[in-house]
Amino acid sequence: MNVKKLKISLVNATLVDISFKINSSLALVGESGSGKSLTLKALLGMLPSSMRLELESEGSFELKAGKTLSLVPQNPFTALSPLTKIRKQFFSEKSRVDELFFEVGLELELLDRFPPELSGGQLQRVVIAMALESKPKLLLLDEPTTALDPDTKTLVIKLLKKLQKKEGFLTLFVTHDMNSAANLCEEICVIKNGKVVERGNMGELLKNPQKEYTKTLIEANFANRTFRE
Repeated sequence: MNVKKLKISLVNATLVDISFKINSSLALVGESGSGKSLTLKALLGMLPSSMRLELESEGSFELKAGKTLSLVPQNPFTALSPLTKIRKQFFSEKSRVDELFFEVGLELELLDRFPPELSGGQLQRVVIAMALESKPKLLLLDEPTTALDPDTKTLVIKLLKKLQKKEGFLTLFVTHDMNSAANLCEEICVIKNGKVVERGNMGELLKNPQKEYTKTLIEANFANRTFRE
């Protein structure tokens, strides 16, 4: 999927003006306020009416939220109704929901529980299962590991990699966590103030960043460098 132009603007200001290509898995990385969240909202058709969007893309499918695009949110606690059992928050038939739960490694008995009865890691896997319900072509990840402990974060990253390989969807991982990005994505696009600063192969860019902003992000994330070779 090639997003040739994604421009978000107000009357007198351009907030985001970027382009990117997703061959398999792409991390869109930047600090808070860089334009990551606006980019996600633009793809999902969730920008406020005060903002103007110019979007040009080309690929084997049309960008359409709920059909070709699905979102894994940052906070599963706010994405689920606390007063509704897990199973009733899916729209598919029982067999499909059971299959999705198996895919994300959850026991079927959890379907009959309420969200507050599950751990954060379990809930994150529930919303991943929900995101896969429509069999998306592109999975959008909005900082899905931010609130997780290190061990659970590692498990979720491994799960997402396994699911992508099995289901064949593309991944856009929006984050400021370069460690998680490095362990999940093949390529990276670094943005600052709504502009692309640097892009390329994940491993190569982490080893040899060209821009000072990218170097600062890497140094802030890797006290101990754990990205893959």
